[in-house]
Amino acid sequence: MKTYKLRILFFAICASLLFVQCDDDDNGNVIEQATCDDGLQNGDETGVDCGGTACEPCVEELDFSGTYTQEDHMGRPGINTVFSGTDALKNNFNTTITSGRGDFQDDFEARLELYHDVYGDALGADIDYETNILGLDAATFTFVLANTDALQVAPQGPTSYFIPGGVALTGRTLDDDVIDVSLTLMFGGMTGTRFDGNNGTPQLTSDGVGFGDRVIGAFPYMESPNN
Repeated sequence: MKTYKLRILFFAICASLLFVQCDDDDNGNVIEQATCDDGLQNGDETGVDCGGTACEPCVEELDFSGTYTQEDHMGRPGINTVFSGTDALKNNFNTTITSGRGDFQDDFEARLELYHDVYGDALGADIDYETNILGLDAATFTFVLANTDALQVAPQGPTSYFIPGGVALTGRTLDDDVIDVSLTLMFGGMTGTRFDGNNGTPQLTSDGVGFGDRVIGAFPYMESPNN
């Protein structure tokens, strides 16, 4: 009879705690267990679904003091990878705030000219970078890439990675082919077609990946891998 009364008391306590997970030990003592996703403060939680021994710390208990280091910061896909040249330079670029990245311009320009030297050697010709379709010479172009490697917003105008004859490098839209644009600005010269695979030139202004290959279905544009 005593055990029967303890069981009734046990379930009454559980009900009064609004379905808090409960258990009892061999002596019939009630054990209240915290659940970290029930919207209630129970067990030894110090807040609702946080704190205590079972749940993640509550926000107010976290310590955000100290000095933080920027680990990664890239706005334009591939720019750092293509122009940095070494892992050390790439990591240094990543951890440098945008306003201080102009110092990387010399390294970026040297890498840009090196690419032209390599392709020139392959063609048996002396090939240098040619002012691109935006009218940017090598020094200016690489300064823009290094110093403004961030996705900018144009509040009073269109936001686009590149619109021929219009705006350029003000940001990007989902259908901007940023790789082809970058390659065109690197190797397209004043017309944008300097090395486009025609007239015996190598194809250096496109990666050959069309819009339909990049965007499949609805956002976030995921598709099963090809077998």
